[in-house]
Amino acid sequence: MSLDDVRPPVPRAARERAGTTTTRGSRATGTAAEHPPGPTGLVLLGEVARRFHVLGHSKVAIAEDLGISRFKVARLLDEAAERGVVRVTVVVPGGTDPERSVALAQVLGLERTVVVEVPTGDVDGVRRHVGRALAGLLEELLVEGEVLGLTWSRTLAHAAAELGQLPRCTVVQLAGALDDGGASTVEIVRRAAAAGGGRALPVYAPLVTADAETATALRRDPGIAAALRGVDRLSTAVVAVGGWAEGSSTIWPAVTAEERAAGVAGGAVAEISGRLLDADGRRVPSGFDDRVVALELEQLERVPEVVAVAYGAARAPAVLAAVRSGLLTSLVADAGLADALLALPPELLPGCDPDDELPGDADV
Repeated sequence: MSLDDVRPPVPRAARERAGTTTTRGSRATGTAAEHPPGPTGLVLLGEVARRFHVLGHSKVAIAEDLGISRFKVARLLDEAAERGVVRVTVVVPGGTDPERSVALAQVLGLERTVVVEVPTGDVDGVRRHVGRALAGLLEELLVEGEVLGLTWSRTLAHAAAELGQLPRCTVVQLAGALDDGGASTVEIVRRAAAAGGGRALPVYAPLVTADAETATALRRDPGIAAALRGVDRLSTAVVAVGGWAEGSSTIWPAVTAEERAAGVAGGAVAEISGRLLDADGRRVPSGFDDRVVALELEQLERVPEVVAVAYGAARAPAVLAAVRSGLLTSLVADAGLADALLALPPELLPGCDPDDELPGDADV
């Protein structure tokens, strides 16, 4: 299979969801006459332009291959010209890489991925660019009346700072606060709610407490209890995927050396809001489970849209574990992480047939 045979992922079919009258079918990628397209709209815009101008495919062939009408192909090509996407090469605003995005979505079996080509090796610069792409994706995906859940990471802090205008929605904090000197989880939730003029449900508690009794008492607090009840009404959740290793997990410094070692011995390679996963995406019990103030992974399984954010080639095993868990629908990543995943053998990738050539093998 070549990269040119890969079709961009099609968003899940419109459906009614409990607790809201909104549907995914009401989401649009936008047109030049309405508003700028979000990241997945830019992926389609860039891919149509690339196939027509760079590869020389006909409009009819592009329409057939991507499963859209030739009239939509023509409109997208016009829009590409209007927006300055088509020059000598295909350039997508915001650093979004359509080719990697399409390929990665297919090999991981996700509905959508947004891959960002980051022009700097500075870690905070990577977080800033990935956070900007995440903010754009949320502006594209969310519709009025949703319940949005957010965890904490430095990348999410950048995303919250980049948010423009969101539809009015309730924003729920999915895990207790971590603060490394930047924006805390509470601040991130409040900023996101303010972007849409909606209600914020913060959790005034640490992510990892000193003992189980403290965590139990905090969960009984009326404000925290209200936020945790809001988890069961989520329509979209955003989580950060970390590896279970020093420098890769934000809670690694918050637990004991014995608990870290026990997680490693249990096969943990990934961490999502204080919950550990092994390489196959299965939950790894930990000695600090009862000290974590956060949603359970079983609750995350019931959320219709789960967007993960991660960066760096070193996190490839963790992201693969999170994908295998079946929790994720979307991923926002940098090119370094995308390339590390695309370089894996096809038999390790959920969306690949081992007999097929890996998309983009020779190109990315």
